Amino acid sequence: MNDYMIRATAAEGQIRAFAATTKELVEFARAAHNTSPVATAALGRLLTAGTMMGPMMKGEKDLLTLKIQGDGPIGGITVTADVKGNVKGYVENPEVLLPPNAKGKLDVSGAVGIGVLSVIKDIGLKDPYVGQTILVSGEIAEDLTYYYATSEQTPSCVALGVLMNKNNTVRQAGGFILQLMPGASEEVICALEEKIANISSVTSLLDQGMNPEEILQSVLGDMGLEIMDQIPVQFYCNCSKERVSRALASIAAEDIQEMIDDGKPIEVNCHFCNKNYEFTVEELQNMLQERKHQ
Repeated sequence: MNDYMIRATAAEGQIRAFAATTKELVEFARAAHNTSPVATAALGRLLTAGTMMGPMMKGEKDLLTLKIQGDGPIGGITVTADVKGNVKGYVENPEVLLPPNAKGKLDVSGAVGIGVLSVIKDIGLKDPYVGQTILVSGEIAEDLTYYYATSEQTPSCVALGVLMNKNNTVRQAGGFILQLMPGASEEVICALEEKIANISSVTSLLDQGMNPEEILQSVLGDMGLEIMDQIPVQFYCNCSKERVSRALASIAAEDIQEMIDDGKPIEVNCHFCNKNYEFTVEELQNMLQERKHQ
């Protein structure tokens, strides 16, 4: 895996920054879900955000879920991420096809539509923390920028991009998040705003062959950029036949009996990685037997 993300600070800790290159994990997701180009771009952007936002959490077992629910033809997008750089995700309608937008680019905004962005942080408390904001553009990066400003009161600049090849495989994917820390001076704020205004798109930086370090260097190099650490990131799903079996065993006994009466094996699909698990009639019977003995 060549995908990774970096954490950095600049302006003596007044700015914190994250940048990631995610081409391989986005291509993995595209192949697993057989997504159309616009669905690949939408899912890829949210997966990239997950690779940077997951490691922002503190606890070893903390989990982040990003959900976009819009009225566009793509339906919803769900991504979960942990602190170690593992992400997984899916879109409800992976085959969605749309003509390019007015700029000739993939119309992610049109595919997503109007709706809500939810950021759910499961940090081991009784109830997870849920932050929700409206989708301001459906382009995903702008929506997360708005989320940070309104829900977390953290002025941020989020850039996410996925570039496709002519054969619909992923050519480049990545992004960055820049955040002003509390107490940042007016001088630093103005300098950062000026730099953000002059940044070319993140996909064009990646397509020039720039890695995450070089991207942050190009933006924050003259502001005392310090790279703190580098974390490998990957598309990783922790589903297994055993986990699916436990979920299946928890449904009503009469429903399991109905499947047994059909006399055919059943297939259960994992939303996140699209893997199928088959259960024979005998395995279903064993499930019911075990429940009777509990």
